[in-house]
Amino acid sequence: MANLSLHSPKETDAIADVLHDLPASPASVIPLLQQIQERFGCISQSNLARVSEYSRAPLSSVYAVATFYSQFRLDRPGKHMIRICQGTACHVLGAGEILDQLKERLGIEEGQTTADGLFTLESVRCLGCCSLAPVIMIGEETYGRLTRKGLDEILASYQEKAA
Repeated sequence: MANLSLHSPKETDAIADVLHDLPASPASVIPLLQQIQERFGCISQSNLARVSEYSRAPLSSVYAVATFYSQFRLDRPGKHMIRICQGTACHVLGAGEILDQLKERLGIEEGQTTADGLFTLESVRCLGCCSLAPVIMIGEETYGRLTRKGLDEILASYQEKAA
């Protein structure tokens, strides 16, 4: 069983609230993980154990669910989530080059977070902004018709705000 002292009393209470919002059943694993991630930004190992214990699902099964679905994060995401569109229009108009530039400038791969915790990089199938291709979203802001220079300016503005 997980060491519950890893959580502050406030966090332990919040987890207890999530657990008791849903039935104690293996069928509740996905909604439990969704609610925990929504509250905390990621799902810790101790929270995986809490979900396993509460739902009566084996820990290995809870872990398998959390790692199978891309919606779940086991590591805390960066302050700014960068989503790069890999849809057809974006692909044809240079999303691959933009992705390579993001990896180079940030020093991370897809699914990783920068060492300073500022950015997490994620590829997505489509952002629904085909007329603006190639497109990224940083948080809820959409940036389209990207060029290498434009991307550098966008990243610099976020880095300046963080400094």
